[in-house]
Amino acid sequence: MLTKNADLFCIPHALTPLDKIIAWRGEQPVSNQVFQTRISLWRTLLERTPGHKFALYHRDSLEFASALFGAWLAGKIIYLPNNILPDTCARLNYILDGYLGEFPSECSPLMPENIDQLLIQNQALIKDYMALVIYTSGSTGEPQAVQKNLSQLFTEISILETMFNHIIGDEKTEIISTVSHEHIYGLLFKLLWPLVTGRVIHAQNKMFLEELVPLINFRDCILISSPAHLKRFSNYANLNLTKSSHYIRAIFSSASPLSIDTAYNIKNIFGKAPIEIYGSTETGGIAWRQRDEQSDESWKPLPGIEWRISSENSKNNLLEISSQYLQDNNWFRTTDIVFASSNYHRQFLLHGRADRIVKLEGKRISLNAIENRLLLSPLIIEARVLMLDVNNRQRIAAFVVLSTDGWKTLQNLNKNALNKYLRDFLTDSVERIALPRIWRYLSILPVNTQGKTTHAELIALLEDEPITKQKSIMPNSHLLEKNPKQAIFELIIPKDLLYFDGHFPKTPILPGVVQIHWAIAYGRQSFDLPLYFRCIQKLKFQKVILPDMKINLELFYDSEKSILTFRLYSHSGQHASGSILFDDKS
Repeated sequence: MLTKNADLFCIPHALTPLDKIIAWRGEQPVSNQVFQTRISLWRTLLERTPGHKFALYHRDSLEFASALFGAWLAGKIIYLPNNILPDTCARLNYILDGYLGEFPSECSPLMPENIDQLLIQNQALIKDYMALVIYTSGSTGEPQAVQKNLSQLFTEISILETMFNHIIGDEKTEIISTVSHEHIYGLLFKLLWPLVTGRVIHAQNKMFLEELVPLINFRDCILISSPAHLKRFSNYANLNLTKSSHYIRAIFSSASPLSIDTAYNIKNIFGKAPIEIYGSTETGGIAWRQRDEQSDESWKPLPGIEWRISSENSKNNLLEISSQYLQDNNWFRTTDIVFASSNYHRQFLLHGRADRIVKLEGKRISLNAIENRLLLSPLIIEARVLMLDVNNRQRIAAFVVLSTDGWKTLQNLNKNALNKYLRDFLTDSVERIALPRIWRYLSILPVNTQGKTTHAELIALLEDEPITKQKSIMPNSHLLEKNPKQAIFELIIPKDLLYFDGHFPKTPILPGVVQIHWAIAYGRQSFDLPLYFRCIQKLKFQKVILPDMKINLELFYDSEKSILTFRLYSHSGQHASGSILFDDKS
């Protein structure tokens, strides 16, 4: 919220009643008084701490916001690194005065102590204060520091509110997110924008559909998400969550373009086509679109954005923009290739990037950075890294020319062991999500007739060796008992189940939404269920389900009420249960 003084910005909720709920931590409400107290504690801590530059990392969005505003009030600049890996922290040590929040213990991060009574005052921030430095992957592989002052951030918030407040609604609307607040999209959309405008946030991300269902069925909400998460949600279009369409007011997506199939599937599930935001850390928001059956792929510039195609590099058609979000009035050249839309005036079409930054699960990954790190190994002479689409999933592939020591290591060990060794070699400087999953060891990099190693030559190396096999989507099942109202199946959960991918990397757990999907699938196999899913009641997940586990699925069907009741259990106890209501009418 802006004060009457144009040079000052109020801290969010400084003028809001202290007893107002401004956030949820799980099922626990958090009042404005708690929020303001945490801001004051962070401010007090940092006013007593020498130095000016501090890195901040905290997984809880509200605690992160408290530290952020407390630091700004104390006159500190906050740095947001693109990860907290050892190499990243080592580079930051040379420029920072300290660390805040949940950094590794070797960084000696600061956290404020609780104080029983603390004076809470209306607090304001200076508009042109250079308050934030965000690190993002650069085209050379080295992290690039992007500075932001408060006027840039709050100007963008003001424009977002003007553009979308008629969709989002009033302060009763709750903001639910699947994305991190440590990058510019999440920072603005899930944190600063709702806090400044008085809307309720959820302090923890909701990563899976089963976490969202209890919220979206009963509360007005906005979902802040990304293509990676929305694509996963769209796999469960058969759930037909028609009831939730009355409560989700809007779905926002950013970090990379959303496929048209995913956009349509999400609209079918939630009743809302996602609003896609295109931009970057450097530029802020640039354009938006909301696609349905009548729209095309064009992007509409946000208010205050002027764009043109670079005249200096007509071959690549690089996008240049002029924006009030930028540090100056100069034109900023992006590395995105664009063409003017033939259907709409002043709109444009995106055609990929001219550099080697890719988006994986919504995160910017520098392929150059991975290659540069691999070349530090004495086992490697040359390396090329690509991102491939494998069975509708994106994977990083590494093509490596081994040194003499590298070939000896491969002969003494085996390919899987060398894969693991090189992945471990990357872990201090490359995020887990970007570690190569596909490895090819070569005597020489392939070249074309022009002497260049291209994407096509590298892909050709994979044709004779399948990248991956098709993974299971259903358990191995055996019908134990069946009558007109009841059915019991024995299920054996295969290790190669598709749904274990990413849920979670070190300890695979069967997602709750898959359990619901199986209950419906075996219910339709056993009973004459009505066509349409209505809602889920009394849903409980008590114990996790792991690979190779043997469980029983027990189904009861009340045909008069069109209710399918299920429970999953094993020798270790009950894993899940719930009642699913169906209807013949859509």
